[in-house]
Amino acid sequence: MTEAAQSWVEQSQYDLDTARAMLASGRYLYVLFCCQQAVEKALKAMIVRRSGVLPPRIHNLLRLAEAAGIELHIGQNRFLGELSAYYIQSRYPEEIKASTSTITRQIAAEVLTKTEETIQWLFSILK
Repeated sequence: MTEAAQSWVEQSQYDLDTARAMLASGRYLYVLFCCQQAVEKALKAMIVRRSGVLPPRIHNLLRLAEAAGIELHIGQNRFLGELSAYYIQSRYPEEIKASTSTITRQIAAEVLTKTEETIQWLFSILK
């Protein structure tokens, strides 16, 4: 694996670890944000690995999966769409206020589990 791809992998793992820390601290919106970031960086590692060029500066996980040449089944497609939406919700004050009251520990834990499974799958393809 190239140094550039490895850097993306390390950042992905860091964000996944941060999502776990945010769950433990009760900051559930940021669990979702860090989960989105972890998957985004894993996809960008895949793009760098496969193409040898810098990944696009976009945050839409479905578009990144397409750029990486990854085929998703319907459940994965749906999940990446949801994670992309969480990214938006954690970026703007009006969205943050609305989101923090609806995101429970259970929701955050479920998203984290799905993210861990997704990251594991992406890393298995990457190797």
